Amino acid sequence: MYENFRFSVISTDKRSRRGILRTPHGNVETPAFIFCGTKACVKGISPQQLIDAKSQIILSNTYHLFSFPGSEHIKARGGLHKFMGWNGPLLTDSGGFQIFSLGHGSVAAEIKGHRSGTSTLAKITEDGAVFRSYWDGTTQILTPEKSIQTQRNLGVDLVVAFDECTPFHSDKRYTEKSMERSHRWEKRSLDEFVREDNGTQAMYGIVQGGIHEDLRQRSAEYISSQPFFATAIGGTLGSTKEQMYEVVEMAMNGLNISRPIHLLGIGGISDIFKGVSLGIDTFDCVHPTRIARHGGALVKAAYRDHQIREHINLKRSQYEHDDWPIEPDCDCSTCKMFSRAYLHYLLKANELLALSAIAMHNIRFMNRLMEEIREGIVNKKLEEVKSKWS
Repeated sequence: MYENFRFSVISTDKRSRRGILRTPHGNVETPAFIFCGTKACVKGISPQQLIDAKSQIILSNTYHLFSFPGSEHIKARGGLHKFMGWNGPLLTDSGGFQIFSLGHGSVAAEIKGHRSGTSTLAKITEDGAVFRSYWDGTTQILTPEKSIQTQRNLGVDLVVAFDECTPFHSDKRYTEKSMERSHRWEKRSLDEFVREDNGTQAMYGIVQGGIHEDLRQRSAEYISSQPFFATAIGGTLGSTKEQMYEVVEMAMNGLNISRPIHLLGIGGISDIFKGVSLGIDTFDCVHPTRIARHGGALVKAAYRDHQIREHINLKRSQYEHDDWPIEPDCDCSTCKMFSRAYLHYLLKANELLALSAIAMHNIRFMNRLMEEIREGIVNKKLEEVKSKWS
């Protein structure tokens, strides 16, 4: 199993590590950021633009593609790579988190320990999760077997076992019950994966256990004991950044570190530096492209006008006469062509170009960040890199 996949660590700096993740659709240099193409596209950005920004890998969403247009439809079009015009590595999540988040609130609300939104989750049974489709309102069920079959039809390189993402407000008793059910679901996912394994895909197991150290330890040890190719850390990560870092370290302490390790749904600059320092290899988050749609441009520490934020808001009036690019030392197409004043004008004029232009900067920003982190690990200068970027 996994004969066409390999993960190699080529340099370390304390717990931080630089590596290479090899897949049938190319290699990923780690640490790496994975951009979210939720519905088979990164909003407003073409595959060629992603390549131009030196992006390595994309994540798409099993839940959304299961609901519409359906994995069989995409399989008939030659698989997700061909369907979306991306020939690099692709990862799909299992769909479990989306069912949870649409049932209990947004990603941000989950991290903050808040609940919001209208629930679409009908119930969770031992068989799987019953929910109302966001697309047409019909009642559907996603089981571990269906999740893997869907990801198999999509033909992506890296697939994720199906799990329950336990809500923040759950007590320890329910969190433990949920974790144990996730373990059973992940074993069923693995059995289904092995049943039709053809060497073109590799599977991630997910560590759950909420904010409880003993549960995280148990989950990490269980996932490490199973023949997954890689590990993802998911579920409730706490109500503050500090607690999130503690929870990630809890999970890391029990993991098989010979496997690549992914941190699900986290992508702030400071969060990435902390994750890398703990041994995380890959990250994913909608944050860089989502804030771009609201005028948010990521910038290094020296260019921020508000030290709490990691971005500037180009809608603000202070940028109306600002002839600088977003970052003078950025090599992205946006910074080469456009001023902050022009982007401010486009936002005020509701021109779509603003959204794609700022998204392109943010994508290249994240890739530049990861490039410097990788070099910082090799040169044992990660703290210097951190002081420049965060």
